[in-house]
Amino acid sequence: MLTKRSSNQPFACDITREMNWEAITAISQLVSSIAVVLSVLYLGIQVHRSTRVARLATQDAAATALRDVTKPFMENAEVERIWRIGLEDLSALSPEDRARFFHATYQFLKAFETIHFHYVYGLMDRQLWEGWRGLLRHYVAAPGIAHYWKLRPEVFSERFRKFVDTLEPPAEQRTVGTLFGEEQK
Repeated sequence: MLTKRSSNQPFACDITREMNWEAITAISQLVSSIAVVLSVLYLGIQVHRSTRVARLATQDAAATALRDVTKPFMENAEVERIWRIGLEDLSALSPEDRARFFHATYQFLKAFETIHFHYVYGLMDRQLWEGWRGLLRHYVAAPGIAHYWKLRPEVFSERFRKFVDTLEPPAEQRTVGTLFGEEQK
């Protein structure tokens, strides 16, 4: 049997129900907020891992690109001779060999341009980059590459051209052509 209540005499049960719903709403909002924070943290960790993997892949790709360019120098004595001599004395090469040297130089510098691009965009570790930069300093100071650079700078990005133009030549230029202190022809 239902009894009537007066408006100024609420049932204790109604107050408890109202408080329970408020508590449940507050708890659910708290749980939702915690879930959002945890999701954002998880996402941050995944992005960090993904960026790390991308950086490692980029660094590996840079080494592979330069290795692919220089591998023929190891495997073919004639190509190595053209590269070694061309670095130091273009006039000692025939016109055909100078053309081969220029093709190799273009590929060599394009590999470095890509490495530089990766460094600029934060995909290359600074210590690794310093090693690449040091190697490039020696090679762009070689007379043959310096001559090519003066003839064909427009085939490279403006950013890379500016970077190369600011490189200080090493005190002692060392390339495969001068590494042992004696040039072999």
